[in-house]
Amino acid sequence: MAKILSQDLGTQPIGKLLIRQAVPASIGILVMSLNILIDTIFVGQWIGSTAIAAINVVLPVSFFIAALGMAIGIGGSSIISRALGAKNKGKALKTFGNQITLTVLLTILMVIFGLWFAESIVPTFGGKGAILEPAKIYYTIVLYGIPFLALCMMGNTVIRAEGKPKFAMYAMMIPSVGNLILDYIFIIVLDLGMEGAAWATTGSYLLCFVFILWFFLSKHSELKINRCHFGLNRSLVSEISSLGFVTLARQAVVSITYLFMNNILYDLGGESSVTAYAIVGRMLMFALFPVYGITQGFLPIAGFNYGSEHYDRVKEAIYTAIKYAAGLATLVFVLLMVFPDVITRLFTTDIEVLKETPPAMRWVFLATPIIAIQLIGAAYFQAIGKAKPALLLTLTRQGFFFIPLIFILPNFYGELGVWISFPIADVLATLVTGYFLYREINRNLKPALRSNT
Repeated sequence: MAKILSQDLGTQPIGKLLIRQAVPASIGILVMSLNILIDTIFVGQWIGSTAIAAINVVLPVSFFIAALGMAIGIGGSSIISRALGAKNKGKALKTFGNQITLTVLLTILMVIFGLWFAESIVPTFGGKGAILEPAKIYYTIVLYGIPFLALCMMGNTVIRAEGKPKFAMYAMMIPSVGNLILDYIFIIVLDLGMEGAAWATTGSYLLCFVFILWFFLSKHSELKINRCHFGLNRSLVSEISSLGFVTLARQAVVSITYLFMNNILYDLGGESSVTAYAIVGRMLMFALFPVYGITQGFLPIAGFNYGSEHYDRVKEAIYTAIKYAAGLATLVFVLLMVFPDVITRLFTTDIEVLKETPPAMRWVFLATPIIAIQLIGAAYFQAIGKAKPALLLTLTRQGFFFIPLIFILPNFYGELGVWISFPIADVLATLVTGYFLYREINRNLKPALRSNT
């Protein structure tokens, strides 16, 4: 199977390959986004708009802890894939055992820390005023489920490394379906309010964990570990950490951005502004799923053809991916510019939030048609194994431009300054990425292409 796939990556038409790679990736991203989107709609319609803001306060903390599992998963899965390819099953088993040990130890320590300092962490991330109490309720309950989510995120990458993408897709679907059912039971039927929303989310994580545990205990998995595989190996831990650092760094910047945004918006506009940001943030996760799918589909195509020195196909893959992603991004842009009011009403009936969110959404998505260059450019450097430029370009938008802008522009434009920071950061990051990508194509791909002809 792997041989046929490799042959396809090097011989099949780029456009056809990109669609074939991007569709399952898009479905996976869509399902993950729906989990958060569904939860937000239930909370907004049946508990209230303040509850949406409360979830937005908790999200960066819980996702950063869970991202430890994803980082460990991505780092270890690279080792497992190579070990299985080299028929070194012992190394693959030891790596998987170390991934489990690291994920359990680190996430439990982080959860204990998070619960111990809950009274200071929740306000720090924007849990103030009317948002504080529902945020504390949601935070405490959801944190109990975070180790299960981290194990799910880690296990999902290992399932893919084994070459079982369908089971990985099922694992991503379970939390969304489970959350939908449990939200209905706990929020509507049992009327448990914020506690119900939190237990529904935690329950969905547990359901996903049960499925992943079943997979690794079943006949479908090659990785049957025992007690000896759980002992930490220094060299493996070092390799897992170095490979997974990019993922963790990216999530850290996202969490820091949420921290600053929640506090700045609360000071400028109170609970309604934080709620508006929460709704816009959900749309940022959800609406761009096909663009992110193209980006994920582009990675193996560019990497394979670069490794096999088919530089003409690498160039074609870059241009095709940007064209497809830009087309989809433009479609998303049009829909969000035309229907922001309709979208906002899905989440809430609060008059202030309904008034504030649509114009904010238009500003935030204003530069959407050009983000394809930014995403594909960063993905290209990751695909060809240039970790430093990949990390720098990935962090450029939020770390180098967006965070400084949200501290500077509100001094001149108030709350509007926060919203216009989004398109300005997108334009600046796209220009920087475009420059590096153009230079890479002209300095490395074109000379290499000429030398091969």
